[in-house]
Amino acid sequence: MTSSSSNLKGAALSLAAFGVYATHDVVVKFLGGSYNAVQIIFFSGLLSFPLVTAMLLSDRRDENLVPRHPWWSLARAVSAVLTGVAGFFAFSQLPMAQAYAIFFAMPLLITVMAIPMLGERVGARRGMAVLVGLLGVLVVLRPGEADLGLGHLAALSAAVTGALTSVIVRKIGAEERSAVLMIYPMLGNVLAMGAVLPFVYEPMPVTHLGLMCIIALFGFIGGLLVIKAYRTAPAVIVAPMQYSQILWAALYGWLLFGESIDLYTAIGSAIIIASGIYIVLREGKPSVSENRPVSSTKSRPETGAMPRVSVMMSRMGIPERQD
Repeated sequence: MTSSSSNLKGAALSLAAFGVYATHDVVVKFLGGSYNAVQIIFFSGLLSFPLVTAMLLSDRRDENLVPRHPWWSLARAVSAVLTGVAGFFAFSQLPMAQAYAIFFAMPLLITVMAIPMLGERVGARRGMAVLVGLLGVLVVLRPGEADLGLGHLAALSAAVTGALTSVIVRKIGAEERSAVLMIYPMLGNVLAMGAVLPFVYEPMPVTHLGLMCIIALFGFIGGLLVIKAYRTAPAVIVAPMQYSQILWAALYGWLLFGESIDLYTAIGSAIIIASGIYIVLREGKPSVSENRPVSSTKSRPETGAMPRVSVMMSRMGIPERQD
């Protein structure tokens, strides 16, 4: 397959993956109108376990579940739990496009966190891109003019803790067992949400339980599509496609929830997306970034219901395209 056709196929696979993820988020938002985020995360995480277990059983390498970096693994599990709760709550409170716009600040935060945690050197151009992107976040939030609520705080928190989770994966991923990276955040989510569940539980009809299964299944399918995309095309082609979710959010929000994108959200989103794409393209140059913390995250904010795509690729022994 020629390079151009591989890039086109990789971009198409990535677009399909993030369309699946956006549909996953529609179900989260729908259920968020009836159930606490804790209950949604618990059941979606619990229902994801059979899928991940099947993947683990298919790998016959002799690995145990004792982490080589216990404190970093614990920090990652905690940040994954916090990301899941904050992200799911944000979807229940905010218009989908606005929630995505704030989540898209994550590459900017990853770039900043990679300086002390990975020793990444950020030059003037990437530094300026981060500042411009954060300005875009302020445009979306409009502090002092718009009423900011818990949903906005939750979305910002999810961006921060999701970025932290991504940088930790990058820091310990080369040395830590992939089984540890996969299981601990999921187990932490189920245990933490299970402890709180009795206080917020609402009885569910079978149809809503089926929707919980869809959340787990779509998270898994989206991950597999992203893996295929990264096998087919380089990160600088695949990674920017995540921003297509804003288009799905606008469409789903309008069709299903009567939402519309206000001018400030549109302008702020454009600024954030442009900054994020610029950072990914800059990291694609070896002379600029040794660690590539943003383009190496491979997927959306980790919720703990499913493992990160980069971890799944490592587990499956799949190299990514670097050309």
